[in-house]
Amino acid sequence: MFGLFDKSQKIKGTVVLMPKNVLDANDLNAVQNGGLGGVVSGLFGAVSDVAGQVVDSTTAILSRNVSFKLISATSTDANGNGKVGKETYLEKHLPTLPTFGDRRDAFAVNFEWDANFGIPGAFYIRNFMYDEFFLVSVTLDDIPNHGSIQFVCNSWIYNFKSYKKDRIFFPNNTYVTSATPAPLVKYRKEELEVLRGDGTGERKEWERIYDYDVYNDLGNPDSDKNLARPVLGGSSTYPYPRRVRTGRKPTKKDPKTEKLAAEFYIPRDEKFGHLKSSDFLTYSLKSLSQTLLPSLENVVDSDFTWNEFDSFQEVRDLYEGGISLPTGVLSAISPLPVFKELFRSDGENVLQLPPPHVIRVNKSAWMTDEEFAREMIAGVNPNVIRCLQEFPPKSKLDPTLYGDQTSTVTKEKLEINMGGVTVEEALAAKRLFILDYQDAFIPYLTRINSLPTAKAYATRTILFLKDDGTLKPLAIELSKPHPSGDNLGPVSKVVLPAIDGVDSTIWLLAKAYVIVNDSGYHQLVSHWLNTHAVMEPFAIATNRNLSVIHPIYKLLYPHYRDTININALARQNLINANGIIEQSFLPGKYSMEMSSVVYKNWVFTEQSLPADLIKRGLATEDPSAPHGLRLVIKDYPYAVDGLEIWDAIKIWVEEYVSLYYPTDVAVQQDTELQAWWKEAVEKGHADLKDKQWWPKMKTRQELIQSCSTIIWTASALHAAVNFGQYPYGGFILNRPTLSRRFIPEPGTKEYDEMLKSPHTAYLRTITPKREAIIDLTVIEILSRHASDEIYLGKRDHPNWTSDSKALEAFKKFGSKLTEIEAKITARNSDSAMKNRCGPVELPYTLLIPSSQEGLTFRGIPNSISI
Repeated sequence: MFGLFDKSQKIKGTVVLMPKNVLDANDLNAVQNGGLGGVVSGLFGAVSDVAGQVVDSTTAILSRNVSFKLISATSTDANGNGKVGKETYLEKHLPTLPTFGDRRDAFAVNFEWDANFGIPGAFYIRNFMYDEFFLVSVTLDDIPNHGSIQFVCNSWIYNFKSYKKDRIFFPNNTYVTSATPAPLVKYRKEELEVLRGDGTGERKEWERIYDYDVYNDLGNPDSDKNLARPVLGGSSTYPYPRRVRTGRKPTKKDPKTEKLAAEFYIPRDEKFGHLKSSDFLTYSLKSLSQTLLPSLENVVDSDFTWNEFDSFQEVRDLYEGGISLPTGVLSAISPLPVFKELFRSDGENVLQLPPPHVIRVNKSAWMTDEEFAREMIAGVNPNVIRCLQEFPPKSKLDPTLYGDQTSTVTKEKLEINMGGVTVEEALAAKRLFILDYQDAFIPYLTRINSLPTAKAYATRTILFLKDDGTLKPLAIELSKPHPSGDNLGPVSKVVLPAIDGVDSTIWLLAKAYVIVNDSGYHQLVSHWLNTHAVMEPFAIATNRNLSVIHPIYKLLYPHYRDTININALARQNLINANGIIEQSFLPGKYSMEMSSVVYKNWVFTEQSLPADLIKRGLATEDPSAPHGLRLVIKDYPYAVDGLEIWDAIKIWVEEYVSLYYPTDVAVQQDTELQAWWKEAVEKGHADLKDKQWWPKMKTRQELIQSCSTIIWTASALHAAVNFGQYPYGGFILNRPTLSRRFIPEPGTKEYDEMLKSPHTAYLRTITPKREAIIDLTVIEILSRHASDEIYLGKRDHPNWTSDSKALEAFKKFGSKLTEIEAKITARNSDSAMKNRCGPVELPYTLLIPSSQEGLTFRGIPNSISI
């Protein structure tokens, strides 16, 4: 009888969170002074409460300083919106359980509930403390007639006065837009409105506003007119993908350029902070830019001779015995934690980098023609080579501006090394290939060669597919602009393979010029533009238009993790005016402009691996072949491994999408989905919005293909072009980034030097010591996996969705990736596949999905996180 009158009950909950560090992990000085360990040790130290008193962080959180209100998914108020429950506060501190993970605290919370409230579908949270904290998750247990509800939050919560509207979180349920429970419709829309903002004002640290802007923050004209850079994006001259808007004020000397800031705004939850070891990578890059660069520059200014490597052994000493650095550099950088592991531990301050994989087994095999060619299909830039389909190779450049750029390579020169096969026969049999950088470099080459130390060619390399499946370079064409004007066409020379005398040195130099082109194009286009830059608009559009409970948001959000942040960091220290890329790669101050010109021809639908291979003539459609494609080069490690990963991604996406979109009409009628795609195209990639190749997002297949392409680009493609940077490029002789002089002419002292000492001639041509140290230190950082990396087929939380069918499909995806990993390992052990390891005996492992922390030369993270 008593129970009839007592309708109220308690819903028990568990809140998992992480307090803010006392020592702010985003403060570079904190890391410099105390190191990463000092940051971590302060994690559960003292914090300030609302009264400004210093108290223990756990005590502060328990002092009624964090409140919650449940929102009903089944019962409405007078306005038809979900009922809002009574405010309640965190209670006792629970013992930290292993399942909560390191550095996480758990607290109890109890909500008053009655049958009229129904099932919770969201909650409001308020933080009354001075400091923010990171809310990991909330679990509600024993809800009558329902069970438990999981809220996966992963968000920073600032003082409630920082927000115009209270922070709201939704459970791990999944709803297409039209299936949203009616009581939650208003709350779903309001949260997206908050994330979009109003497009005005300068963004603040605590905000979570995603908006678009052009790349107008690369230059620093107020500091030096030579540091002015053009705005990328918003014009037909310099089109570019959009980045997150910050709203900073313009510089004084150029109203189109934003002022630099110590910290770039990015939406708060996108920021490396306090929680992840990737912070250490952030500080490493900042230390490089702010400390190493100026220190090395001062040394070179005072002692130019120090800047030259005198022998190949001196280069190898970077990894074997170490290389002495001038006192001025040592005193500046040795206290920084990022550099400590690079110094010998025997008391001598000598820089010693880890041995790059390419010379770990064989120290000289990098010089072979076979390895030079193999790295075009199994190296760090394996997706530029294409099948030669016309001879001689032609150009797409405007002849009124650049003259006749048709190749000067003749059939007679190629057939010298083709074993009796004619050019016509080889073309018909698809046995000729080309690595062509003519069109990418010629428009900028006059300007590049006017830079203080740059002397470069635009290159074309033609290769022949041998009977054993390996590639053989036949000729390298080196082109310079005509001295009387670009419009008169190039001045070209053709260099053929040679193994003896001065011709062999010239051939070695010709290969270096090719790799210098390849290194610059790889860093600016294959890596930065085609993964980092093109992904950011999709990340922005997803957060602005897809609710966290939308199925496509849940599918894609792991593949954006840390991308916006690493891109902002790149604009601060890597691709900015006089930054690391400009200082250590050939295009110098024209680097980003060049990537903008290439973006004009970027096509989203060609970013899937099958479409890319077909476009480059390296595969043909064949329903009877594996993956529906027949490869022209059967032993093409990047393509063979990549197609298996691509298929696994697409099958997973197809199974997942089919759970929520049974028909094409369902895709067309999902208003959030349509708004997402429209904005990604028309705002995120606004300069290409009128291109007819964009999918119209009217069918399930368009949705599946588009999502698969986004996931492939963010995961496998980025892994393939990023994590081999140091293993291959860490040995600067193998992948030089600069060329400083042309091939010497007979009768000059440089030519005589080349006759006497081929190695010296090579070293005086390629990247010098200062720029090499900068380059190697950067790519060593960029090639590492963080300890908390999340790899393809994994999630940061097991309860990312409540949909059991989606979880089962994802489990199958993970199992498939494990199978692929075993198959890649087996292929690498097959001696018949000569391109898998090559003369350097380095197995192709870049598309093996799993990895450990560190410099592993394998592993596919979910996202572009470094």
